[in-house]
Amino acid sequence: MKYAPVAVLCAVAALALAQPTDKVTAAKAAFVEVVKVLQSPRCVNCHPAGDRPLQGDDSHVHAQNISRRSIAAGVPCSACHQARNADAIGIANGPPGAPGWNLPPAATPMVFQGKTAHEICEQMKNPAQNGGKDFAKLLEHVDHEALVLWGWNPGKGRAPPPMPHDKFVAAFKTWIDGNGACP
Repeated sequence: MKYAPVAVLCAVAALALAQPTDKVTAAKAAFVEVVKVLQSPRCVNCHPAGDRPLQGDDSHVHAQNISRRSIAAGVPCSACHQARNADAIGIANGPPGAPGWNLPPAATPMVFQGKTAHEICEQMKNPAQNGGKDFAKLLEHVDHEALVLWGWNPGKGRAPPPMPHDKFVAAFKTWIDGNGACP
């Protein structure tokens, strides 16, 4: 019986051990890219540090004194934010719109503003902080939800996130494949 040389066995063992580390390294690098989108105005404006949504490419405080309190008092986002951008229906400089326009729930606001990539990563994968979502539901949210997709088609005068949606989703999947490893 012929045996493989020890050096070959060591190389195979090292490769087997390196694969999870490679996935972890790839996941961490991918999440750094994901965060560039999450901290862009298209995401951070609805995921602010406080209870007031932000607006514009400079992420200034929302006009009309809108806050979670005013929304809870009966002024829904949909009072101004329709299912489509106002400019798409001929209203210049009107409010942006997409189906389901809203803030995340107060109990799980998923704050992106002012947080580090590590902090965002930890809250993103924590169901107690992300609205009860597992990795599959998080992926569904960023890949298919109309309000999220709006960010890549925000209408006249608004910049989209800093990477194309397909590359964002690919980076998100790489992060998930690495079991949500945090940078």
